[in-house]
Amino acid sequence: MTVPLSTVDPAVAPAPPATGPRGPGATGGRRRRVLLRIGALLVLYVLWEIAARTTRNPAFIPSPAAVWHQLIVTSTTHDGIRGYSGHLLIEHLGVSLRRILVGSVIGVAGGLVLGLLMGTVTVLRIVVEPVVTFVRALPPLAYFSLFIIWFGIDETPKLWLLSIAALPPVAVATAAAVLSAPAGLIEAARALGASRWATVRDVVLPSALPEIGTGVRLAVGVAYSSVVAAETINGVPGIGGMIRDAQRYSQTDVVVLGLFAIGLSGLLIDALLRTAENRLIPWRGRS
Repeated sequence: MTVPLSTVDPAVAPAPPATGPRGPGATGGRRRRVLLRIGALLVLYVLWEIAARTTRNPAFIPSPAAVWHQLIVTSTTHDGIRGYSGHLLIEHLGVSLRRILVGSVIGVAGGLVLGLLMGTVTVLRIVVEPVVTFVRALPPLAYFSLFIIWFGIDETPKLWLLSIAALPPVAVATAAAVLSAPAGLIEAARALGASRWATVRDVVLPSALPEIGTGVRLAVGVAYSSVVAAETINGVPGIGGMIRDAQRYSQTDVVVLGLFAIGLSGLLIDALLRTAENRLIPWRGRS
């Protein structure tokens, strides 16, 4: 017996197939993106191989096979030589990541506090904002020599460099986010009797978190780009120190390997930060 469509209860009618973010369209789009990225990597590999064979100068453009060979050599012990300069590649990378982590945490924490103060205290913002902009415009090597004079050549100047490099992006992003917090919500909180700190905690900070998250990602990226400068002096073990040491001896394949190590680990850390953003700030992009 056929039931007319007009008599079907909408509450019990079968749901239409999913076509949103979790439907077949999203799966096809995800597969397409993966294929495009794999294709782009293959094209880059082919161009790299062609350039290496055309120049025939490994000191200028090392071949992919040479870089792969250095990956094996620096990751193992051969003929009594352990890795590069007595340390395995993973150890060099681990030391650099530890420096980046400590420097980024210090810089992000300082940037958050400074940005909140700049966004809430007008006089402080007028005084401090030009200084933050000035420091942000300086290349890391410009003040690294000063840190070496002050703190020597051990870990302290490296951590200071990475911390100072990571602080301005977070401070600027936090101050801008605090200043752009919805005025209507702030006034409503004040009208309901919320204190200044409660208003900042419950209204301003949740509104500012998406931009603060972007500032944190930028800060970590700046710390990554500064690690080679931080490890120019007494940087072994360390991936930046390995790159600088290989550059002195024209070991271009080791330099390229170090760049790949920094870049790929940077992609992984950025992906972790984006995942944390999506989990901790689910209201990003929503009104």
